[in-house]
Amino acid sequence: MLFSPTGLTECLREWEDLEKNYQQIQDTHRLYKQKLEEVTKLQDSCSGAITRQRKKLKELIASLKGCKENHPTPKLSPEEMDAIADIEDSMKDRANSFCEMEAFLPKKNGLYLTLVLGNVNVTLLNKQSKFAYKDEYEKFKLVLTVILFVFSFTCILFSYRALDALFNFLLVWYYCTLTIRESILISNGSRIKGWWVFHHYVSTFLSGVMLTWPEGALYQMFRNQFLTYCLYQSFVQFLQYYYQSGCLYRLRALGERHNMDLTVEGFQSWMWRGLTFLLPFLFFGHFWQLYNSITLFKMFQLPQCKEWQVVMCGCSYMVLFMGNFLTTLGVVYQKYMNNQDKSKSL
Repeated sequence: MLFSPTGLTECLREWEDLEKNYQQIQDTHRLYKQKLEEVTKLQDSCSGAITRQRKKLKELIASLKGCKENHPTPKLSPEEMDAIADIEDSMKDRANSFCEMEAFLPKKNGLYLTLVLGNVNVTLLNKQSKFAYKDEYEKFKLVLTVILFVFSFTCILFSYRALDALFNFLLVWYYCTLTIRESILISNGSRIKGWWVFHHYVSTFLSGVMLTWPEGALYQMFRNQFLTYCLYQSFVQFLQYYYQSGCLYRLRALGERHNMDLTVEGFQSWMWRGLTFLLPFLFFGHFWQLYNSITLFKMFQLPQCKEWQVVMCGCSYMVLFMGNFLTTLGVVYQKYMNNQDKSKSL
């Protein structure tokens, strides 16, 4: 309970204590600003040193390449070749080390974040903040997956265009938010990249087109198929989240995965361990995207088709199918070949 002075003497004593405490706060804040300036100078110094080192390494790589190609003797001695190989290996390790360092240093935003947020610094400068942001991202995806599952089921039960519009608006907001959050995570050292990043941009575009599709016979023709697909997709994403989070937890505990690695909407190479059920669900979802695309292209050929949204959605689903299917197939093939190589080596 807070102390409440009752008499004038107690009030004066309380004010003196507050004055002393205020002076301490000022001193602490002054020290904080001083340390903050020192940290800023250290950040600039470290970033500049890394940039200079990278430039020197690039020049050294070019020089070593020239030595191997244009050496005056017929060929380099074995000792010289070993020395060059050692330097090249060290350069690769140093490049990885620089990436780890830069994850804790302020950096310029990429094009997408610059367009959305401007030049705001989004780098989180300690591990606790990075992990907290990553975990919040995972919880956000899980909560929205459940909400989208319930919402799509509700839209199937109640056929109202306004309800459909709210659902599609939620999808647009969800995927837009994911692209921003993932860009921030990538700036902070997360390794999600490639198709799984582009996938969310395509999904944002697709959801936006669906939102603008006007009420009509063609919309009603595709509506139930679209909502059922969304219901299934949310179910698969729910399965993926729990399966992938379990895999990541085990691999991080063994030190085999980066602490900023994420669960993503697709099959990753690190998910191979113990996989017994998820691939059929993923491939079924991929071919459902192909089925959606074919359905929309057939609708586009109908004489009554006047909406541009039909062909745009068809193209988007085809891009999603090709990207998801080929990426997943490539990962499966890669892991299969790796397992074959390990078997041969044994």
